[in-house]
Amino acid sequence: MTNTEKFLSTARQVIADEAKALDALADSLDNRFAEAVQLILGAKGRIIVSGIGKSGHIGHKIAATLASTGTPAYFVHPAEASHGDLGMLSEGDVVLAISNSGEAPELANLLVFTRRFGIPLIGLSSKLDSTLMKQADVHLQIPSLGEACGFGMVPSISTTLTLAMGDALAIALMKHRDFRPENFRDFHPGGKLGAQLSKVRDLMHAGEALPLVPEATPMPDALIEISQKGFGVAGVAAADGSLAGIITDGDLRRHMDGLLEKTAAEVMTAGPATIAPGAMAEEAVAVMNQRKITCLFVVDPENGGKAEGLLHIHDCLRAGLG
Repeated sequence: MTNTEKFLSTARQVIADEAKALDALADSLDNRFAEAVQLILGAKGRIIVSGIGKSGHIGHKIAATLASTGTPAYFVHPAEASHGDLGMLSEGDVVLAISNSGEAPELANLLVFTRRFGIPLIGLSSKLDSTLMKQADVHLQIPSLGEACGFGMVPSISTTLTLAMGDALAIALMKHRDFRPENFRDFHPGGKLGAQLSKVRDLMHAGEALPLVPEATPMPDALIEISQKGFGVAGVAAADGSLAGIITDGDLRRHMDGLLEKTAAEVMTAGPATIAPGAMAEEAVAVMNQRKITCLFVVDPENGGKAEGLLHIHDCLRAGLG
């Protein structure tokens, strides 16, 4: 067997072992998981996640996932907790303490503090008879299935199961709270995810930047508007303020003969494609790609059909869409 074959064989075995362990975790879930969800839902404060070593790294991620999906949470390092950060805990909080063995000595002071002040404690461990689980009010137990390294020393299966339990907890809470994509963007405005969750109103040009002229506007003035605003297009507003049409370079070519003697209404294309300000920006990109156009006027049907903004494909690309 070549080195490449050995590498691939090992990688596939690790992934297969972890996948098998995840199936075992799913099968092991019982009412204790529901108790943990109910305890967190009833909390008036925040969820404090704590753990040491690899459990601490996983704990950081669990806290971040909870916080970004509508459950206020933060991570407290157990060593720092023993040196003053216990003061970050308050009545109404719930502690989620993580330790695969359930015997991490660094958690001792945190556990004592929760018992002393009546702060609910959720233990996440593979050992039901451990110190952590004996102290905990609610038990989240992961199966004890060894590690993928073969000699039980490299946290791998255990950390994967811990992370999966945290994800399951966060998403169960999220679904119960009817947490939606628009809520997620409030906590996650950056990166590709933030871009995918952007709404049209977040990216559109509005106010003085909007290229818009009345129907009776002479074409020389309309051309100045198109040139000054820099989008290669102008919207045409009807007498009641609604968007009657648009003027594009294609319209200019079609009306080249006597163009400067015409009005905006005579040159425009009526009934253009539009998008609502509350629509997802991804939807706007799909419309532009389907119609092979580079911009959309933003119109709110509930506001008399008035043009509120303009969204250009370049705005979407700069935001990471497309």
